[in-house]
Amino acid sequence: MVRAMPIRLALLAALATFAPAAASAEALTQDQILTAALLPGWQTESGTRMSALRLDLAPHWKTYWRSPGDAGIPPEFDWSGSKNLKAVHIHWPVPEVFHLNGMQTIGYVEELVLPLEVVPQDPARPVELHARVDLGVCNDICIPATVTLTASLSGPGAPDRAIADALAHRPETPREAGLTDITCDVEPTADGLRVTARIVMPAHSRDETVVFEPGRPGIWSSEAETSRDDGQLIAVSEMGASSGQPFALDRSALTLTILSKGRSVEIPGCPAD
Repeated sequence: MVRAMPIRLALLAALATFAPAAASAEALTQDQILTAALLPGWQTESGTRMSALRLDLAPHWKTYWRSPGDAGIPPEFDWSGSKNLKAVHIHWPVPEVFHLNGMQTIGYVEELVLPLEVVPQDPARPVELHARVDLGVCNDICIPATVTLTASLSGPGAPDRAIADALAHRPETPREAGLTDITCDVEPTADGLRVTARIVMPAHSRDETVVFEPGRPGIWSSEAETSRDDGQLIAVSEMGASSGQPFALDRSALTLTILSKGRSVEIPGCPAD
């Protein structure tokens, strides 16, 4: 999971944004704002288990996408208490883009069904899934939240409409979006790198947000400046290391996501011109 900034800095930025209302946070508890559950889902043809984390929030409250923006709080997942678990692949539904007090955040309002593709060590045995999730929830104020959930995943299971709908609300591939070319120019700056992406694909909305995910822990990326020029979407982002040290950018690990209303396009890798 890529962060726009380290989680402690993101949390401080979020809390500082809503500092005038911070006193009212004392009157709220996590249970008043958030409920969570693991949906058992079904066994897939490949032997994995399609489960999901369901979050239900109080009216107008939101939580955040994997790359939440400078004022968002990125979710952290810990599966270490699980048994017979090899891996968990998260299938993120298309998020929304929010603008408040001059800052951009990305996430989900009031509910999130987050599909989890659970890969067992031994497909013939049940998976005892133990999930600890640290996340942020925000409205007029932001508070950190932690949910701890367990589920025993066994047998064929059954179709779940909520999970199926979340899976259907997936990002488009570059081919589906009509992308014909993409290049990234990388140049050094005083404290990191500047990456300029030129993306040739049709515009599906007047409002397009481009998110750069470096694909490497400890590297943050700024909110991208975007423009359109003769059929090209141009996006520029500054990147730096949390350590303050120089770093190399692996273009093949870079992910660009283009967000517009109700739609996203996920592009893996960005070659040089």
